[in-house]
Amino acid sequence: MKKHILDLEVVSNIRLNRDYVVIYVTHKDKIPEMMPGQFVQILVEDSPNTFLRRPISIHDYDPETNIMSLLIQEVGDGSRKMAQLKPGDTMNTIFPLGNWFSMPEKGENVLLIGGGCGIAPLLYLGREMNKLGIRPHFLLGARKAEGIFLIDKYEAFGEVHITTEDGSVGKKGYVVHHDILWDENQKFDRIYTCGPDPMMKVVAKYAQKNNIYCEASLENLMACGFGVCLCCVVDTSEGHKTTCVEGPIFNVKDIKEWQI
Repeated sequence: MKKHILDLEVVSNIRLNRDYVVIYVTHKDKIPEMMPGQFVQILVEDSPNTFLRRPISIHDYDPETNIMSLLIQEVGDGSRKMAQLKPGDTMNTIFPLGNWFSMPEKGENVLLIGGGCGIAPLLYLGREMNKLGIRPHFLLGARKAEGIFLIDKYEAFGEVHITTEDGSVGKKGYVVHHDILWDENQKFDRIYTCGPDPMMKVVAKYAQKNNIYCEASLENLMACGFGVCLCCVVDTSEGHKTTCVEGPIFNVKDIKEWQI
């Protein structure tokens, strides 16, 4: 898929809580084609401590409005600077990067599991599944209520289930302990997941034990975004692969650390 370097214009920047913002961007021309699971690399300007572009998952894209959204968690100087962008500012962006989620067959029962910032790529995935006539189940987890947001966006595309570790909203506990995973009457054909590594490892082993096709979006540290620096390498059954080029989407049974 062709890569583009574009100055995207910020339409709005919405503060969700102390740690997260969602930034909506557009372009005077039609935004180039992208797929669920791919990511962008953003140039952070006027930030002396930020030398490399920052990789951000594509949160959503609405072709009718030509607006892309990016969910950003403030964890360092680069992301904090991005979170300060205002309407009318430009964001120099390279995209689309990486591979993408495969799509289910019509009629399949699908579960999308996200933890923390890992919920980001699942919204666009749900939108694209709807185009195929599929309304997936979303299982979203966070430490506390402040980490659960934009639920109405997800509910537009599927049924939403929520967990928080402190029980402040939804079911109390870890996302991998939610009843929907252990309901014998609920049979899933496919699972897609993104979030903390320990969470995805549990999901991966659950899927393999139950013979469910499962893909994961890895959140490995990325620097270049083009497979040159090799800091995002993952060990797979087919050898070492770069997360930024040959990922970030992997079939969980191919990741050696997660194999059963």
